[in-house]
Amino acid sequence: MVLTPLFIISLLIVFVLVWLFINTIDKRKWLTFIVSLALTPLVYFYIFYPVINIFSNYHHEKYFNAEAWEEDPELRFEMLHNIIEDSLLIGKPKREVKQLLGESEWYGWDDSIKANSEDQWNYNLGFKPGAFNKDQECIELLFTNDKVTALRTYKLEKTFE
Repeated sequence: MVLTPLFIISLLIVFVLVWLFINTIDKRKWLTFIVSLALTPLVYFYIFYPVINIFSNYHHEKYFNAEAWEEDPELRFEMLHNIIEDSLLIGKPKREVKQLLGESEWYGWDDSIKANSEDQWNYNLGFKPGAFNKDQECIELLFTNDKVTALRTYKLEKTFE
């Protein structure tokens, strides 16, 4: 376990809250201290930490891995930052992108030809981790002369007919 300043501060806050609660039950300081010390890790990991994860939109970031991209689509969102920041796909030909990401899940609409274009590949990234995220995000790769020239992320629109 890595002891970061944020972890220590939040553990101290939980300890103080537990101590204040236990202090309402019994006024003996030495007993409330020992009980609070014993209960703090339990309260932190089973109550405080899960509640924080529900309301924050923090998610782990992973390095891009072609095998994980194919096998675990729910992890794609975690690899997105690495793909964009390191420009992993920019300049790559279609055949190499197909090896890394697999077949395009769908082609994007091109207004100039009024049809789906084989030069706009789209992949679903799934839902951003968090309790209240209901929008799926996607990544679109734009090809020019058989090479990736740009990529963008967008939220998948839901339309009801």
